[in-house]
Amino acid sequence: MPLNIEIKARCSNHEKVREVLCSLGADFKGVDHQIDTYFRVPGGRLKLREGTIENALIYYEREDQAGPKKSDVILHPVKSDSSIKQLLTSALGVLVTVDKRREIYFVGNVKVHLDTVDDLGTFVEIEAQDPDGTGRREDLLEQCRRFMDLFAVALDDLIPTSYSDLLLEKQQARGT
Repeated sequence: MPLNIEIKARCSNHEKVREVLCSLGADFKGVDHQIDTYFRVPGGRLKLREGTIENALIYYEREDQAGPKKSDVILHPVKSDSSIKQLLTSALGVLVTVDKRREIYFVGNVKVHLDTVDDLGTFVEIEAQDPDGTGRREDLLEQCRRFMDLFAVALDDLIPTSYSDLLLEKQQARGT
């Protein structure tokens, strides 16, 4: 099973992160406009990602904690013209929708996202990935910590939850 260790943090200076990525020879995959529709499920999170680069049905379980955390992910690619959204909406109901602009970079096995999320702001995500799950968790944790240092991610900027949770909290605070 794949092993992913990831962090999410507020990031007010995407330009600085881009400069670091450039100095590391990062592979820039492009800018993706992504709509993530989260569905009501009894456990974990289920979302349909509709983007210009990435399109997938994604189920994941992850602890809500600041800093590097393990994420168990099942990803199923979907075609952009799939009727799966209508099916899932009818069967499960929509919990929340996240609209974001995402820059996607790779440095070896580490995937970096620079996200601008509607109604939330700007963020950086770091995902140290081991696709076949044969590596050591400690090595992936160290990679996340290294990139946190390189990007000058402050502990106060770490986000323990998903964008969906942040949007739901904001909607509840507004009474919508």
